[in-house]
Amino acid sequence: MAPTTFTIPNAIARNSLQPGDFAKLMFEIRRGEDDLVVERMWVLVTARCEFGYVGILDNDPREIAENDELWSGTELPFKSRHVIAIQPRDAASVALALKGPRRRWS
Repeated sequence: MAPTTFTIPNAIARNSLQPGDFAKLMFEIRRGEDDLVVERMWVLVTARCEFGYVGILDNDPREIAENDELWSGTELPFKSRHVIAIQPRDAASVALALKGPRRRWS
């Protein structure tokens, strides 16, 4: 169990994500040399890969200005250990996962 604010899904669930599922991840965002904030944001799973998953950020960060690196529609890799919540897929989210990102991860 996490520090009292949420329960992390078990390893089986975190390792069983499929395209169209949503995974909530914690992001450490640097806003300056000495200013680090943490945001919880949803990522739409688009693929499984050798190191874990690839997904598309489904939220806009609140703590930083709009940018091309970390904003909704940006593709990013993540591992099952980064998942703090799961929202199961439905027909609409599976279709959305097939559309592709606004900006590809490189």
